[in-house]
Amino acid sequence: MTQQHQQFDKLSPDMFKVVGGRTNENEKLADKSVSFWKEVMIRFSQNKLAIFGIVILAIVVLMAIFVPIFSPYSYREQLGIYNAPPSAAHWFGTDDLGRDIFVRVWVGARISLFIGITAAIIDLIIGVLWGSISGLAGGRVDNIMMRIADILSAVPYLLVVIILLVVLEPGLIPMIIALSITGWVNMARIVRGQVLSIKSQEFVLAARTLGAGTGHLIMRHLVPNALGAILVTMTLTIPSAIFTESFLSYLGLGVPQPTASWGTMASEGNKALTSAPWRLFFPALFISLTIFAFNAVGDGLRDALDPKLRK
Repeated sequence: MTQQHQQFDKLSPDMFKVVGGRTNENEKLADKSVSFWKEVMIRFSQNKLAIFGIVILAIVVLMAIFVPIFSPYSYREQLGIYNAPPSAAHWFGTDDLGRDIFVRVWVGARISLFIGITAAIIDLIIGVLWGSISGLAGGRVDNIMMRIADILSAVPYLLVVIILLVVLEPGLIPMIIALSITGWVNMARIVRGQVLSIKSQEFVLAARTLGAGTGHLIMRHLVPNALGAILVTMTLTIPSAIFTESFLSYLGLGVPQPTASWGTMASEGNKALTSAPWRLFFPALFISLTIFAFNAVGDGLRDALDPKLRK
């Protein structure tokens, strides 16, 4: 034993060579790792079409905010220049009442975006709560809640909206209520599917074992893990609501005059299509651009969040 101790005493660190992982290499590997959402943002930023959509939306929002504030004309002011073509004084021309179309387009952007985003937020709140409770409860509660959703989705969406607008009379708040009355069903279905796949995982079972309530499970575990699908669905719900509002306003069921929205402007411009085509062209152009931008952003988010496309 004494001889062995003497041999151990003669050993020094210089006599050994480290084989395998090294501390500095492990630190480099740790530095290279990124979080899930950071990776999503990197992938999203590499999607040129999605970035183009973000730029278009930013321009539309900024113009809608600032043009009506700094414009020398009011959206309802009658200037006495009727159906004038685009010029330096009136960039988008004037309508049959002598109102400047440029400022009316951006006031209309405020109305259309407000209706679309507000309806999408209401769909988000109702759909997330309904789908989360249904998927988490399961059994008879899930069956009853989803049958209610099936009944609502079986009725044609536009028919429900038109009937409600006829009953409530056209206006900003009635339009939002009509768009939201059944618009949340698709969100609820998607959230329910996500919850059904998440609730059986170990961290949810552990939270339940520790006594977590339904509200805690939904807000702290289920919704954050389903956030990707929720965001994608919401970005695709907004253009759908904008298009529906424009379509209904085109039919005369939108916001009342003299308030401008893209749909009401397109409806007015259609009457003068041959004599003053710019009255229809500009609102139709911005409806198309905005819907395209939202769809591009939604597709970019879907691709960035798709685990099959992750390297």
